[in-house]
Amino acid sequence: MVKAIIGANWGDEGKGKITDMLANDADIVVRFQGGANAGHTIINNYGRFALHTLPSGVFNKNVVSIIGSGVALDVDRFIEEIHNLENNNVPIPKILISDRTQIVMPYHKLFDLYEEERLKGKSFGSTKSGIAPFYSDKYSKIGFTVSELDFDDYLKEHLKNVIEIKNSILHNFYHKDILNFNELYEKLINYKNKLKPYICDTTKYLRNAINENKNILLEGQLGTLKDTDYGIYPMVTSSHTIAGFASIGCGIPPYYIKDIIGVTKAYSSAVGAGAFVSEIFGDEAEELRKRGGDKGEYGATTGRPRRVGWYDLVASKYGVNMPGCTEVALTVIDALHYLDEIKICVAYDINGEICYDFPTTQYLNIAKPVYKSFKGWKSDIRGIKNYNDLPKECREYIEFIENGLKVPITMISNGPDRNDIIYKK
Repeated sequence: MVKAIIGANWGDEGKGKITDMLANDADIVVRFQGGANAGHTIINNYGRFALHTLPSGVFNKNVVSIIGSGVALDVDRFIEEIHNLENNNVPIPKILISDRTQIVMPYHKLFDLYEEERLKGKSFGSTKSGIAPFYSDKYSKIGFTVSELDFDDYLKEHLKNVIEIKNSILHNFYHKDILNFNELYEKLINYKNKLKPYICDTTKYLRNAINENKNILLEGQLGTLKDTDYGIYPMVTSSHTIAGFASIGCGIPPYYIKDIIGVTKAYSSAVGAGAFVSEIFGDEAEELRKRGGDKGEYGATTGRPRRVGWYDLVASKYGVNMPGCTEVALTVIDALHYLDEIKICVAYDINGEICYDFPTTQYLNIAKPVYKSFKGWKSDIRGIKNYNDLPKECREYIEFIENGLKVPITMISNGPDRNDIIYKK
């Protein structure tokens, strides 16, 4: 059976924990898109980890972890993460990389940095991981696939042509130092040697696994609201975060995906700029930020304070239903236990008209939240395993969200550890 796990919001919903947990029953976990610009935080028996490139199944020694063709592969980050696992006594995972995956080049990060500098106050809040320049090159057909590293003459000619383009932009537009052919060529040969043990025709591998009825998890990065087409454009990522891209990013037909798990946090959080209707500010926001997540609401990649707000049912309903989620995992609900009153954004007020459907960005920018208030449960719920043992107020909050999403909530995360989970039938 093939399952896809996606974020239903702006990212940072807790997908890593859900993938890590479900990997206990999986044979294969595939990362199908995105790059090292976001991290999946995982806490288990080995310690606390922030994965940026590796699939979240690497902690299960029986799982084959695959990096699919839709991923922006940062080779240095990839090797660094493997060494981090080794240094923390994690059994060496079996990892495969699609031979069609493309590489984040050093100049992608430079272009990311230079563009943010140029935009100044109008920047996109990039992590400067090179993701937008990478995907721009990929679709401009000047990216480097891992498979071409074995074809030296072709590689040199390709690199020469790309450097000519990049140096023209660097010199004439950004007024920066130009690239050196020899340095980049040596870097690519270094990448070739490091990646050689992992490269595989993963499409064929997955096709065989499906025929053998293996359990496969497809793991996405960020969330629906950061999708290039369906998110809060232009303040989005540069790849498709929704389940429809999972089949493309890992190379299997879409009809094999039988279950799509949407992960949504029990309140809202986001890193970077962009429309965020239910955002809160000041002391109220700082208190929620301090109590949220496992070590507060700070980016796993950047360390930046996340923006926080009340649960946005309008955005979450869109984030769950647009990609076709069949079930929902609700995370970090334990963080709300200190509140006397908890709010949910149930609609948007746009120029006096009450809207229940998620609009395009221009309308989001002028939308005001319409809230419904709930009584807080004022008790620590960590350690509870049975849904009916949750406080009545907590269950009412969960069930209101579930009824609004119109998709069943099957898992509730009430703590940072792998086993802090309640299964709701």
